[in-house]
Amino acid sequence: MYRTLWFLAFIFVFNSCKETPKQDEGKLTRPISEVFAEFYDFKKGINPIEATKAGYHDYNDTIANYISDDYILHLKDRYTYFLEEIGKYDSTQISAADYMSMRVMEWDCTIKLEGVMNPMVTVASPIYDLPSFELMPLFQIQSLHLYVAQLAGGTSVQPFKSIEDYNNWLSRLEDYITFIDTAIEKMKVGMESGVVLPKVLTLKMLPQVRSFIDVPLEENLFFQPVLNFPDGISDVDMDILKSNYEDFIQEKLSPKYKELNAFLTDEYLPACRDTDGLLDLPNGNETYQYLIKLHTTTNMNADEIHELGLSEVARISKEMEAIKNEIGFTGNLKLFFNSLRNNKELMPFSKPEEVIEHFNNINDRIALSIDSLFNLTPKAGFNVRRTEAFREASASAEYVPGSKDGSRAGIFYVPIPDAKSYNMLHDEALFLHEAIPGHHFQLSLQQENTSLPEFLHPESMGVFVEGWALYAESLGKELGIYTDPYQYFGMLSMEMHRAIRLVVDTGIHAKGWSREKAIAYSLENEAESEESIIAEIERYMATPGQALSYKIGQLKIRQLRTKAEKALGDNFNIRDFHSQILNSGSLPLILLEEKIDNWIVQQEM
Repeated sequence: MYRTLWFLAFIFVFNSCKETPKQDEGKLTRPISEVFAEFYDFKKGINPIEATKAGYHDYNDTIANYISDDYILHLKDRYTYFLEEIGKYDSTQISAADYMSMRVMEWDCTIKLEGVMNPMVTVASPIYDLPSFELMPLFQIQSLHLYVAQLAGGTSVQPFKSIEDYNNWLSRLEDYITFIDTAIEKMKVGMESGVVLPKVLTLKMLPQVRSFIDVPLEENLFFQPVLNFPDGISDVDMDILKSNYEDFIQEKLSPKYKELNAFLTDEYLPACRDTDGLLDLPNGNETYQYLIKLHTTTNMNADEIHELGLSEVARISKEMEAIKNEIGFTGNLKLFFNSLRNNKELMPFSKPEEVIEHFNNINDRIALSIDSLFNLTPKAGFNVRRTEAFREASASAEYVPGSKDGSRAGIFYVPIPDAKSYNMLHDEALFLHEAIPGHHFQLSLQQENTSLPEFLHPESMGVFVEGWALYAESLGKELGIYTDPYQYFGMLSMEMHRAIRLVVDTGIHAKGWSREKAIAYSLENEAESEESIIAEIERYMATPGQALSYKIGQLKIRQLRTKAEKALGDNFNIRDFHSQILNSGSLPLILLEEKIDNWIVQQEM
């Protein structure tokens, strides 16, 4: 999973790309590069934490209040403006590379403009009669309150290298408090209109909020930066900053967390629903289709995706049976899953450092064969790091890209709450997905690609990014790993996990499945622990449609590879194919397919 500020996603929707009308000769007033630059300035401004992540520091002191009415109106105005601007250009006036970038920009603006035509948070007079996700702004996973806490410790993307950096963070936290105030207001509107979280999700969120209440100052995560000053800050300035941080935490932040906790416990939780899916909200079917289009960039409907998921589960189950038999296990797959969950041979570690070293060893093995599949590789480095303790218990492994200037390497985070029970079954596939040649390759190459306009460097279209990473898992044998049948079974297990998502996500949100039915289906068909499966199902409940992107994207890339292999025969070059997939940044699937089809034709000439 690639860590990004995905929470704006609920106000973004799909619309098909279209040709821009050709402008009359001589009416272009500025080069398209200026429009791209202006667009990127706008994008940094509306998502300043993403700008920080990308290495731009002018926004380090702000957080966008993305659920406020003013913010949404601003998006509507600016996306309309940029669509008008790019409507002045066509393919005869700019280069082919710029035209592709412009079409991605058009796609981005169109779906996001349609997204901000969602309810203007005032339920009494919505523009579209769809549930407003601004009314459910906090949840138990991938939520702003969790990401801010991750930044707070001083070991993530928020810089703490100078006095200015330390003051920027306090200013950013002021905006965060404003966001919490707005979130409470919106949740109260949601309570009045019945647009509220499932009760089980709110129950999972409460301990997260309470972890910042009545914590000794020295142990408070938000105080850690002033316990670990860099060189170059004087003792006097250290004392001032410590005092400022102490005052802010005790007088503003801790009281705000107490207020939020009291609201969630005493008011919001009793109003939460006992149902699990979007089907149980007003116009839930329409909302879910909206999110399917957003997250898959296709016109597939829930029934089609559900059937595709069932088909993929059946196919992968057959492969699993073959590996189970090769290993010599005589019971059925479900019994084999249970044996894997408790197999002590797959739990060889006693210290977290040993798990990290294990992943570094996988990296060394892959490095021996990587050139056989890739002629385009990133310059950026990356590190494997243990997930921070405050979120480790409920976190998944994830990749955080490095900064564009290379000053901060990419980070592959691995949760290791208990090294002795850490199961290594999936580790080779996990490394391929999160690191090389998965997220680290794709996202780093995107940032380093000087032929792309800057707005595309951090772009993270999930169906492309996650589809590529899941496709990368399938390359293990070609890269000299998966020699152990357990590790190959681990890869199949991870693919099965994504196939199951197609079934349970659509089941929960379009077919009336309960949380318990989805958990039971997953336990029946994969080797994950029950605890892990519960966390996953609750993730799908909180983020409808997002989990569909992995398998839909992977299947498209695999389909395009097969198409190219059949069309080109002996002239097919896997290294060139991978370069074509990776050298244009994140693309909607319709543009990716068009690009590869054109490449095949060029190779055939």
